[in-house]
Amino acid sequence: MLNFIQIISDFAIPFILLAIPAYGFIKKVKVYEAFTDGAKEGFQTAVRIIPYLVAMLVSIGVFRASGAMDGLTSLLSPVTGLIGMPAETVPMAIMRPLSGGGATGVMTDLITTHGADSLIGRMSSIMMGSTETTFYVLAVYFGAVSIKKTRHALPAGLIADAVGIITAVIIARLMF
Repeated sequence: MLNFIQIISDFAIPFILLAIPAYGFIKKVKVYEAFTDGAKEGFQTAVRIIPYLVAMLVSIGVFRASGAMDGLTSLLSPVTGLIGMPAETVPMAIMRPLSGGGATGVMTDLITTHGADSLIGRMSSIMMGSTETTFYVLAVYFGAVSIKKTRHALPAGLIADAVGIITAVIIARLMF
Protein backbone atom coordinates (compact mmCIF):
# COMPACT_ATOMS: atom_id res chain seq x y z
CA MET A 1 0.00 0.00 0.00
CA LEU A 2 2.82 2.42 0.83
CA ASN A 3 4.47 1.73 -2.53
CA PHE A 4 1.19 2.50 -4.29
CA ILE A 5 0.84 5.81 -2.43
CA GLN A 6 4.48 6.66 -3.22
CA ILE A 7 3.90 6.01 -6.93
CA ILE A 8 0.79 8.19 -6.93
CA SER A 9 2.60 11.02 -5.12
CA ASP A 10 5.53 10.83 -7.55
CA PHE A 11 3.27 11.28 -10.56
CA ALA A 12 0.52 13.53 -9.14
CA ILE A 13 2.08 16.94 -9.80
CA PRO A 14 3.46 16.10 -13.27
CA PHE A 15 0.06 14.66 -14.17
CA ILE A 16 -1.73 17.83 -13.05
CA LEU A 17 0.77 20.04 -14.89
CA LEU A 18 0.07 18.12 -18.10
CA ALA A 19 -3.65 17.45 -17.62
CA ILE A 20 -4.78 21.06 -17.13
CA PRO A 21 -3.24 22.44 -20.36
CA ALA A 22 -4.37 19.32 -22.24
CA TYR A 23 -7.94 19.81 -21.01
CA GLY A 24 -7.80 23.48 -22.02
CA PHE A 25 -6.49 22.52 -25.44
CA ILE A 26 -9.33 20.00 -25.90
CA LYS A 27 -11.86 22.66 -24.86
CA LYS A 28 -10.21 25.09 -27.33
CA VAL A 29 -9.17 27.51 -24.60
CA LYS A 30 -6.14 29.69 -25.28
CA VAL A 31 -4.26 28.29 -22.31
CA TYR A 32 -1.28 30.65 -22.33
CA GLU A 33 -3.47 33.75 -22.65
CA ALA A 34 -5.77 32.52 -19.87
CA PHE A 35 -2.71 31.88 -17.68
CA THR A 36 -1.23 35.35 -18.27
CA ASP A 37 -4.62 37.03 -17.69
CA GLY A 38 -4.90 35.17 -14.38
CA ALA A 39 -1.36 36.19 -13.43
CA LYS A 40 -2.16 39.86 -14.16
CA GLU A 41 -5.31 39.66 -12.05
CA GLY A 42 -3.36 38.00 -9.22
CA PHE A 43 -0.76 40.77 -9.30
CA GLN A 44 -3.47 43.45 -9.15
CA THR A 45 -5.05 41.69 -6.17
CA ALA A 46 -1.67 41.52 -4.42
CA VAL A 47 -1.17 45.27 -4.92
CA ARG A 48 -4.68 45.94 -3.51
CA ILE A 49 -4.07 43.95 -0.31
CA ILE A 50 -0.61 45.35 0.50
CA PRO A 51 -1.91 48.22 2.71
CA TYR A 52 -4.05 45.83 4.76
CA LEU A 53 -1.19 43.37 5.05
CA VAL A 54 1.25 46.05 6.23
CA ALA A 55 -1.25 47.36 8.78
CA MET A 56 -1.82 43.87 10.17
CA LEU A 57 1.88 43.01 10.38
CA VAL A 58 2.76 46.32 12.06
CA SER A 59 -0.04 45.82 14.60
CA ILE A 60 1.22 42.34 15.45
CA GLY A 61 4.78 43.64 15.79
CA VAL A 62 3.65 46.36 18.19
CA PHE A 63 1.58 43.82 20.17
CA ARG A 64 4.56 41.52 20.64
CA ALA A 65 7.20 44.24 21.18
CA SER A 66 5.10 46.10 23.78
CA GLY A 67 5.06 43.11 26.10
CA ALA A 68 1.30 42.74 25.76
CA MET A 69 1.79 39.13 24.62
CA ASP A 70 3.66 38.25 27.82
CA GLY A 71 1.07 40.04 29.97
CA LEU A 72 -1.82 38.30 28.26
CA THR A 73 -0.03 34.95 28.57
CA SER A 74 0.44 35.47 32.33
CA LEU A 75 -3.20 36.49 32.69
CA LEU A 76 -4.57 33.49 30.77
CA SER A 77 -2.22 30.81 32.13
CA PRO A 78 -4.31 29.97 35.24
CA VAL A 79 -7.42 29.52 33.10
CA THR A 80 -5.70 27.46 30.42
CA GLY A 81 -4.11 25.30 33.12
CA LEU A 82 -7.61 24.16 34.09
CA ILE A 83 -8.08 22.49 30.70
CA GLY A 84 -4.59 20.97 30.73
CA MET A 85 -2.99 23.46 28.36
CA PRO A 86 0.64 24.16 29.27
CA ALA A 87 1.45 27.84 29.80
CA GLU A 88 4.14 27.61 27.10
CA THR A 89 1.47 27.03 24.41
CA VAL A 90 -0.61 30.09 25.34
CA PRO A 91 1.39 32.42 23.03
CA MET A 92 0.69 29.99 20.17
CA ALA A 93 -3.04 30.07 20.92
CA ILE A 94 -2.98 33.87 21.02
CA MET A 95 -0.83 34.37 17.93
CA ARG A 96 -2.51 31.89 15.59
CA PRO A 97 -5.71 33.92 15.02
CA LEU A 98 -3.56 36.98 14.36
CA SER A 99 -0.87 35.77 11.98
CA GLY A 100 0.23 32.52 10.36
CA GLY A 101 3.81 33.71 10.14
CA GLY A 102 3.85 34.83 13.77
CA ALA A 103 2.31 31.53 14.85
CA THR A 104 4.90 29.63 12.82
CA GLY A 105 7.63 31.57 14.64
CA VAL A 106 6.12 30.78 18.03
CA MET A 107 5.69 27.10 17.12
CA THR A 108 9.26 26.88 15.83
CA ASP A 109 10.52 28.35 19.08
CA LEU A 110 8.43 25.88 21.12
CA ILE A 111 9.66 22.92 19.08
CA THR A 112 13.27 24.11 19.28
CA THR A 113 13.01 24.58 23.05
CA HIS A 114 10.91 21.55 24.02
CA GLY A 115 11.37 19.16 21.09
CA ALA A 116 9.09 18.05 18.30
CA ASP A 117 8.03 14.91 20.17
CA SER A 118 7.22 16.70 23.42
CA LEU A 119 3.65 17.32 24.52
CA ILE A 120 4.15 21.05 23.95
CA GLY A 121 5.61 20.52 20.46
CA ARG A 122 2.82 18.19 19.43
CA MET A 123 0.10 20.34 20.97
CA SER A 124 1.35 23.46 19.21
CA SER A 125 1.53 21.55 15.92
CA ILE A 126 -2.06 20.39 16.31
CA MET A 127 -3.11 23.96 17.14
CA MET A 128 -1.38 25.19 13.99
CA GLY A 129 -3.29 22.74 11.85
CA SER A 130 -6.69 23.09 13.49
CA THR A 131 -7.05 26.87 13.70
CA GLU A 132 -7.18 29.75 11.25
CA THR A 133 -5.65 33.21 10.99
CA THR A 134 -9.01 34.84 11.66
CA PHE A 135 -7.92 38.47 12.08
CA TYR A 136 -5.55 38.20 9.14
CA VAL A 137 -8.37 36.92 6.91
CA LEU A 138 -10.70 39.68 8.06
CA ALA A 139 -8.14 42.44 7.67
CA VAL A 140 -6.51 41.38 4.42
CA TYR A 141 -9.07 39.45 2.40
CA PHE A 142 -12.18 41.30 3.48
CA GLY A 143 -10.29 44.58 3.06
CA ALA A 144 -9.15 43.61 -0.43
CA VAL A 145 -12.72 43.19 -1.61
CA SER A 146 -13.97 46.20 0.41
CA ILE A 147 -16.22 44.34 2.82
CA LYS A 148 -16.86 46.77 5.66
CA LYS A 149 -19.50 44.89 7.66
CA THR A 150 -18.01 41.57 8.65
CA ARG A 151 -21.17 40.73 10.58
CA HIS A 152 -20.79 37.24 12.04
CA ALA A 153 -17.40 36.43 10.51
CA LEU A 154 -15.37 37.53 13.56
CA PRO A 155 -17.42 35.69 16.21
CA ALA A 156 -17.68 32.58 14.03
CA GLY A 157 -13.94 32.61 13.32
CA LEU A 158 -13.00 33.10 16.97
CA ILE A 159 -15.38 30.36 18.11
CA ALA A 160 -13.86 28.02 15.52
CA ASP A 161 -10.37 28.96 16.74
CA ALA A 162 -11.36 28.31 20.38
CA VAL A 163 -12.80 24.93 19.43
CA GLY A 164 -9.62 24.12 17.47
CA ILE A 165 -7.41 25.08 20.41
CA ILE A 166 -9.45 23.13 22.96
CA THR A 167 -9.58 20.14 20.64
CA ALA A 168 -5.81 20.35 20.13
CA VAL A 169 -5.31 20.21 23.90
CA ILE A 170 -7.68 17.24 24.25
CA ILE A 171 -6.22 15.31 21.29
CA ALA A 172 -2.63 15.93 22.41
CA ARG A 173 -3.43 14.86 25.97
CA LEU A 174 -5.28 11.71 24.81
CA MET A 175 -2.84 10.64 22.11
CA PHE A 176 0.48 11.59 23.65
